[in-house]
Amino acid sequence: MKKNIIKPSILPGFMELLPEEQQIFNDIVSKITKVYEDNGCLAIDTPIIEKAEVLLAKSGGETEKQVYSFQKGKNNLALRFDLTVPFARYVAQYYNDLVFPFKRYQIGKVYRGERNQKGRYREFYQCDIDVIGKGQLSIDNDAWVISLASKAFKSIGLTNYRFQISNRKILKGILSELKIENVNEVMILIDKYDKVGKDIFNEEINKIIGIEKGNYLSKIINISGSTEEVLEKLSNLDVENDYFIEGVNELKKVSLMLGVLGVEKNEFEINLKIIRGLDYYTGTVFETILVENESYGSICSGGRYDNLAENYSNNILPGVGISIGITRLFFVLKEIGFINKYNIGNKLDYLILQIGDTIEYSGEVLSYLQSKGYKVSLYFEENSLKKKMNYANKIGVNNVILIGEEEVRENKIKIKNMNLGETKIINYLEL
Repeated sequence: MKKNIIKPSILPGFMELLPEEQQIFNDIVSKITKVYEDNGCLAIDTPIIEKAEVLLAKSGGETEKQVYSFQKGKNNLALRFDLTVPFARYVAQYYNDLVFPFKRYQIGKVYRGERNQKGRYREFYQCDIDVIGKGQLSIDNDAWVISLASKAFKSIGLTNYRFQISNRKILKGILSELKIENVNEVMILIDKYDKVGKDIFNEEINKIIGIEKGNYLSKIINISGSTEEVLEKLSNLDVENDYFIEGVNELKKVSLMLGVLGVEKNEFEINLKIIRGLDYYTGTVFETILVENESYGSICSGGRYDNLAENYSNNILPGVGISIGITRLFFVLKEIGFINKYNIGNKLDYLILQIGDTIEYSGEVLSYLQSKGYKVSLYFEENSLKKKMNYANKIGVNNVILIGEEEVRENKIKIKNMNLGETKIINYLEL
């Protein structure tokens, strides 16, 4: 009877990497993690599966359509679609056990049933940091989370990025001054500005709020120049709205604090078209572009929110967070050639190759080298020396330790540098 072989494949929208790329991916995650931990962020890990009522407490529309949900027994369950909602539940649940301001980071997979398209995944890693306050939270934290993202990018060797920063209160104040009633519709259109282009935006905004107000709003959101110039132009506008004034002042404070925290002026700019959704964010908002590769969209985003856990607690929990979609970031970095140049170094310091029956002595050498902190592996297969050396070449190890019966008798090891082709015989205790 012929065996039925199932063709190996994975679902569209899921990423798998070969070992070499997976090493790079893990190295990127490791370096970003170190930055967050070195700056006082505490790790948490929430379940991938949550109660559907918890995950969907505030969501609706397109988000709810993308959620993977199912029933197990009497329980309605769902796969988390981001790390923020579970974090909100976490803070509310463990409120009395946490020290505020609470600085957390989390790296984990999330799931969205998005339409399959290049660079968009249904399963992907997010890397989030948030600072949560009890009742209040200094605006300086908005700059702090951006500075950590800056350090994270630098830690992996990425330099051609730029943070685009705004404050939702500025537009809220402008729309209030203009007495715009359909605020959501206007905000949605502004959020789509880069996708639809200037001409279509102007045409649509004029239909919604009229030509005079439309032209004025378009002029505001397209204010450009250096950080200082944009802030000056905003300050010189004849707008007395409290939201507007507060938003401009907060933007000034964040810009100043970024410099204090070591973020260079060329790393960020003010872009008043940045909205980041409709209701979630309430103050500072930011996205991150790759300079000269802007078409790939934002690789990192976040902002300020007044009450993280309002659906799960009566406590006021203001916060600010930033999220890196590492799976998407990795895809983009592959597309622009960054991954091809990424230097991870050799994972193994030494590969031990046995020649003859030398397993006991080889094991002794292995244990000694590992006790000294070296990364060492032992090749067990009974192949020819040629095949063993070929394996060493393929895995990219720099140094091979050859142990034959002569080395055992003399209590020595033979080390071959695979790059230089040089060989030396020494006592392994000398390493």
